[in-house]
Amino acid sequence: MSYEFVDCKADLLEVDSPNVQYTEDEIASTYSYASTNVTVDRASGKIKAAPEQKEVQFRTQRKVGKVGAMIVGLGGNNGSTLIAGIMANKLGLEWRTKEGVQKPNYYGSVTMASTIRLGTDESGNDIFVPFNSLVPMVHPNDLVIGGWDISKMNLGDAMRRAKVLDVSLQDQLYPHMKDIVPLPSLYFPDFIAANQSDRADNVLTGSKQEQLEQIKADIEAFKKDNDLDKVIVLWSANTERFSEIQEGVNDSMSNLMQAIEEDEEEISPSTLFAVAAIETGSAYINGSPQNTFVPGVIELAQERNVYIGGDDFKSGQTKFKSALVDFLVSAGIAPRSIVSYNHLGNNDGKNLSAPKQFRSKEISKSNVVDDMVQSNGILYKPGEHPDHCVVIKYVPYVGDSKRAMDEYTCEIFMAGKQTIVSHNTCEDSLLATPLILDLVIVTELLQRVTFKVDGEADHHGFHSVLSLLSYMLKAPLTPPGTPVVNSLFTQREAIVNFLRAFVGLPPESHMSLDHRMGAASASS
Repeated sequence: MSYEFVDCKADLLEVDSPNVQYTEDEIASTYSYASTNVTVDRASGKIKAAPEQKEVQFRTQRKVGKVGAMIVGLGGNNGSTLIAGIMANKLGLEWRTKEGVQKPNYYGSVTMASTIRLGTDESGNDIFVPFNSLVPMVHPNDLVIGGWDISKMNLGDAMRRAKVLDVSLQDQLYPHMKDIVPLPSLYFPDFIAANQSDRADNVLTGSKQEQLEQIKADIEAFKKDNDLDKVIVLWSANTERFSEIQEGVNDSMSNLMQAIEEDEEEISPSTLFAVAAIETGSAYINGSPQNTFVPGVIELAQERNVYIGGDDFKSGQTKFKSALVDFLVSAGIAPRSIVSYNHLGNNDGKNLSAPKQFRSKEISKSNVVDDMVQSNGILYKPGEHPDHCVVIKYVPYVGDSKRAMDEYTCEIFMAGKQTIVSHNTCEDSLLATPLILDLVIVTELLQRVTFKVDGEADHHGFHSVLSLLSYMLKAPLTPPGTPVVNSLFTQREAIVNFLRAFVGLPPESHMSLDHRMGAASASS
């Protein structure tokens, strides 16, 4: 048995099954969803587990259409790197570094640069195909990008200011980016650090209601001017302080809309952007840790059947932490102390040097182990969790090359101790930018999928809160009343198994029964 990769496109991969039908317009599949219903008698300690099956019918529209993404914070490190990276790929640019000639790629994007196991061929080889080959997905090169920024610096100069890409590549890209200027953005000084005021020369004025209407007009104009089928709005701007959830202000949809009209101070820029996106029918994704999605926004999204997702890009240190803690707890090892130290020198680090903005980031980075800890009542008593400390310091000299140092102290067999120390140098924007692409690509796909479960009369979309995006986000937003999943393996496999369900394939069980059977079983 060996592993074979087959570079296949979505229009060339077809599932041969009575459970899936392909037409020119859609892929229709019938999927048997297996789950286990558990009943616990806590008085006696007796547990009864009963397997259940539900039939789900999926419909996936095959036509992707023309897709636009509007970035809040377009002139920042992530936004300028996103534009530059897509342009470099579209133009097929090459540039020299001390390691030799480099070519553009989409490494770091799960949809563009990873594979999934499709099945086994007649020789027993495991066949792997591109992640994006099961169903049609938008290609990054085809995205139309626009957006807003509080700085009016053109994207060419913004790219140079960011100091993320090699200079020889910047020089080739500059002529293509110097004429791109972000739209004026929202600037409420109380929500971001005071040290950002020197960048704020491209801001909207007027009441919050007037600014909301302008953002909505920007989205509609961008969609019309570029002949787009849909627009996805994504926040990649500064981390804001947390908003207070205030009764009568942002605790319900009606109160939120009234509060905007009344110019209430506790309505944040990111919340206004979310409302504008939802009211124009555009999905909205929050890539920073603040609580953009106050109860009123979630209610509005559900009322309008518009997708939202968040919070906070999960790129370097946090992604590694969620994978490592998942491994340790699954192995029966108990992390007792997790200490994370970061220093970075980009504008994100500068903004996070303010206490209220740091607190937003601290919360999103500290909660990523909770579900794994809660799942193991052998290692942890109810309410018990590791001592978890997060420190972030602004060090201008290191620029976008963030240093992340972690110490994990664990309890092992017979009261022994294990300490794991990691040092992670993350080129921050080069890790975050592919996540922006993945969030847009997966969100766009889910907008083309409808389904119905046993007993339902009509097909419908997913819950407005897209928890399936959690693989790319530190603090995954989930529908009210549903658990948060931070386990990296579980998050990725959820996406993979949904893709398989869309084409009528069974979930990837990882049993590999055909490889593990004895000779007698195999011959029979």
